[in-house]
Amino acid sequence: MVSLFGRRRRDRRVLVFGLDCASPRLIFDQFNDELPTLRRLMAGGTWGELESSTPCITVPAWSSMLSSRDPGVLGVYGFRNRADFSYRDMIVADSSFIKVKRVWDYVGEAGKQAVVVSVPQTYPPPPINGHLISGFLTPGTGSTFTYPAILKQEVLQLAPDYPFDVREFRSADKANLLQQIEDMTTAQFRVAEHMLRTKPWDFFIHVNIGLDRMHHGFWHFHDPQHREYAVGNLFEQAIRDYYKRLDAFADRLISLAGDDTVVLIVSDHGVSRMDGGICLNEWLWRNGWLALRTPPPFGQLTRIEDADIDWSQTRAWANGGYYGRVFLNVKGREPQGVVPPEIYDVVRDQLAAAIAEIRGPDDQVLQTRVFKPGEIYQTVNNIPPDLMVYFGDLHWRAVGSLGHGKHYTFENDTGPDAANHAINGMFILHDPQRPGAGRVEGHQLMDIAPTILQRMG
Repeated sequence: MVSLFGRRRRDRRVLVFGLDCASPRLIFDQFNDELPTLRRLMAGGTWGELESSTPCITVPAWSSMLSSRDPGVLGVYGFRNRADFSYRDMIVADSSFIKVKRVWDYVGEAGKQAVVVSVPQTYPPPPINGHLISGFLTPGTGSTFTYPAILKQEVLQLAPDYPFDVREFRSADKANLLQQIEDMTTAQFRVAEHMLRTKPWDFFIHVNIGLDRMHHGFWHFHDPQHREYAVGNLFEQAIRDYYKRLDAFADRLISLAGDDTVVLIVSDHGVSRMDGGICLNEWLWRNGWLALRTPPPFGQLTRIEDADIDWSQTRAWANGGYYGRVFLNVKGREPQGVVPPEIYDVVRDQLAAAIAEIRGPDDQVLQTRVFKPGEIYQTVNNIPPDLMVYFGDLHWRAVGSLGHGKHYTFENDTGPDAANHAINGMFILHDPQRPGAGRVEGHQLMDIAPTILQRMG
């Protein structure tokens, strides 16, 4: 962990505008001429790519960024995590999973005030020295989604149907999805601006989730390399236009924050086109790792949670998503475990090597990466997967359902989705009292928290 600024100067205020899933290539290159605010910050600041956490997923990436703790220390390996070693459904990793301090906790301990708006993994809202509006996993406006609780009334006066997310971003109705994202963005910007103007703060952060939803919903309209791209399509400029809107709002935030404020624009991960999915449980079944009493017929897609699994003959199963999580069925650990603990490492290595060799539909090498949590994290808390998998440099997602009839698919089993994540996000740091270093290399997500705290004194 290093600071991106060097030695600290006198106490300052810090404004963070988080762009979930923002692409360094689009901001620094392709769209740069149309983003005057970000271009101005770059010209006088320090900027570059930012290596995300592993996994490079919104949860846990934002919490890793703001605590400077890796996912193993956090004990959070994705949106859903195992609560125990049973085979039951996983549970959502809400704010109660986070047992370490995040930036606003340190800010409060120093007697300073924070305003936190729409940051992932902040529901239920934790108490802070300041004001907090929880993020996109909030169940709805009927819940207690602010700290202090009375702040909720203020938010609903500004936006009576305040949206924490779009209703379903994996939708085939793109016109409706675009309108939902626009409406959500308008409401969240209105509330964030109000908080910036009316609440005392030394540290302010607002995270925009709309950009992530734009990428997943519209990337195939934007990227000529995507297999579904068509020149001159109706939504070809939708992503570009959304970046321009974010740039304009960044300018508004900066003007309200004041000339002496340190500004950080940052993303938790990047974006890549999605070429298809690797049906991981289908592959495990066909290769003798997963045993099914009654395999689902071809075309009848079945969630792994609903499959008729013979656990007494199963060595491994998996969960799908933008990356894959593989679990071994270990004797003495799982209820019907079969893998002897004394050969656990050998079996895991065999499975990791076999998964890495899975090829694509044209027998192409996918450049798959397989991770062992104990080897990549400082420590491992809660219940990690035994293996984590990035298929095809994240151009292929992991598909968890069964019934595909083969080990790959071009249809996402959870709904239309055109993009996956990428390992590198981006950052732009601008300190009006200090010349920037221009483009820099080699920084990672967990450099951000110490940088913020150092600037604040």
